[in-house]
Amino acid sequence: MAEVKYKTEKLKCWDEVKNIRMDYYKNYTEAHDTGGLRWAGGAWTLDAVPAGLGEDVYPITSEPYGASIAFDKQLSLECLEATEKAGYARDLCAYMRNYWGSIILDKFAFNYKDGEFGPRFRGGEAISFPKPDFLWQDHICCSHAKWYQIVSELEKGIPMFCVDVGVGPYTEITDNRVNYVVNQLKDGIEWMEKTTGRDYDDELLIKAVYNHCRATSKWAEVCALNKNIPAPLDEKTMYSLYVLGTLHKASQRVADFYEKILLPEVKDRVKREIAAVPNEQCRVMSDTQPPWGFLKVFRYLEQYGCVSIGSLYTFGLIGIWEEKEDGTWGPKPTPQEAGIELTNRDDALDYYVRWELNKPEWQHFYSPHLKSEMMIRIAKEWKLDGVMLHYNRGCEGLSLGIAENRLALLKAGFPVMTFEGNMGDEREFDEARTTARMDAFMETLGIKK
Repeated sequence: MAEVKYKTEKLKCWDEVKNIRMDYYKNYTEAHDTGGLRWAGGAWTLDAVPAGLGEDVYPITSEPYGASIAFDKQLSLECLEATEKAGYARDLCAYMRNYWGSIILDKFAFNYKDGEFGPRFRGGEAISFPKPDFLWQDHICCSHAKWYQIVSELEKGIPMFCVDVGVGPYTEITDNRVNYVVNQLKDGIEWMEKTTGRDYDDELLIKAVYNHCRATSKWAEVCALNKNIPAPLDEKTMYSLYVLGTLHKASQRVADFYEKILLPEVKDRVKREIAAVPNEQCRVMSDTQPPWGFLKVFRYLEQYGCVSIGSLYTFGLIGIWEEKEDGTWGPKPTPQEAGIELTNRDDALDYYVRWELNKPEWQHFYSPHLKSEMMIRIAKEWKLDGVMLHYNRGCEGLSLGIAENRLALLKAGFPVMTFEGNMGDEREFDEARTTARMDAFMETLGIKK
């Protein structure tokens, strides 16, 4: 029987996590019933900007939606095959293919069953894909703008606006580069007013920017608590927590949840030595999106007392970080914590763009060495024994330079295991082969079940 070193317990906030997620999709689905607006865009979209159109404006972000489909293996297969039948290549982004397939089939991944709204795999008849009123996207990954160009075509001409945010790594940001993005956002606001027929409210924009910064700062603070031994959270659990920020970072409810509910609970777990894995004896991190249909591989690792404390993806997809005075990585202070007041549209957009251009997961689109530096930092500060790299054929953007990352980690002295798969297409993941590689990796680390 495995040695139990630490106490463990279920997160107290778990029900609230599920409620926020379900209400998000329900509100989007029902927005038109009360005269509200729906818009669609990516998880990295500058989502505070559409908030200025009113408090009844609801988004659906594409990558989390594609991941929800991937978790429902039967629906995912239907969507992927429909996309391929329509002539789109199988080596494109798997999230994108799931999303397009959902539109082509006119099947939404969520529906009503027994009067409650939830995921389709619980049963119930599929409902039609709720058509957005406009598309608001930004472009840094190779497929972002093209993703929504096709959505616009499939939905027969939904108005689309896309912002180019690929202005270089955070080390090279200048006022001119910031202004380039800010001016696009100003154009986008005018476009939204013409497209929707609504007047824009700068006070709502400022409120949303504050919420966005608060959500992304507090999520980084939560992740930093996993430096503790034992780790209070494991990565499989963190996927269900970070996703709220990928849905709607600029919402009051998400920002309040991270700051007032999740962060205090995780701090309490650290104080009481509540562990995610009670027999923790090995600490690793992963990389990029996991194979969503096979998250049980993280539970397989727990047989070895191995906890995945997160990853650059989990920490930096939405979290905003900075180097502290002692040289360690920690959350970037919110505007209020830094004593900064945003009073008008220009100030809000300028601050917002500078904040987002520091996003860790944007940096390695420019050079793999930037990602390697961040991964080595995590490996050291979070006291890791090894690293697992997912050679993810489903995401060209986040897998860019991953072989170079492997070499840099090895050179820095960290053992690395690689496995192949696809975050959104179960046909490209071999579970038996992956668990066999995990067995071999644990053996090389001297870890026994």
